[in-house]
Amino acid sequence: MSDFGQFPAPELPAETLTGHVRTLECARTQEGRGSMTKAMRSPGETQHGQPEIRGFASFDDPEVLSYVDSNGKPNYALIQQSDEFRALRRRLTTFIFPMTVLFLTSYLTFVLLSAYAKNFVSTKVIGVINLGILLGLGQFVVSIVITLSYARYAKRRLDPQRKLLAEKTGVEE
Repeated sequence: MSDFGQFPAPELPAETLTGHVRTLECARTQEGRGSMTKAMRSPGETQHGQPEIRGFASFDDPEVLSYVDSNGKPNYALIQQSDEFRALRRRLTTFIFPMTVLFLTSYLTFVLLSAYAKNFVSTKVIGVINLGILLGLGQFVVSIVITLSYARYAKRRLDPQRKLLAEKTGVEE
């Protein structure tokens, strides 16, 4: 019959323990016998409804990182370093910069023409409607086109990537 009281608890250096394996302490009972305390789940296990059935120790791959801390809050710094987040940022940037350039070019062209080419913008098109009024209304058209194209782009390219990122990180929407 083995008694934990006869064997001292092993002293392990802190650097040999991984983040996923919790140290089990050997607690003394009143009779002098040792008993093992209950193992804690890693943060990634508690975020899902069905926890895995495991032994007393976790032998998870230490290279697999949890995107959620022990309180269930997202680890944003780690999420920002993921490939999925980088792909999402790249897709967003490839849309935003060209559309910003398009809008600023159209707006600055309208402002500069209104300020320095008064004869050109005062050219009558139909009745009292001149080219300046049409260029001003064109700004509304450009804004609406950019807004609708962003909505379409986000639905087709950004939302699927966002959902993939949310699934991988375990962050609820």
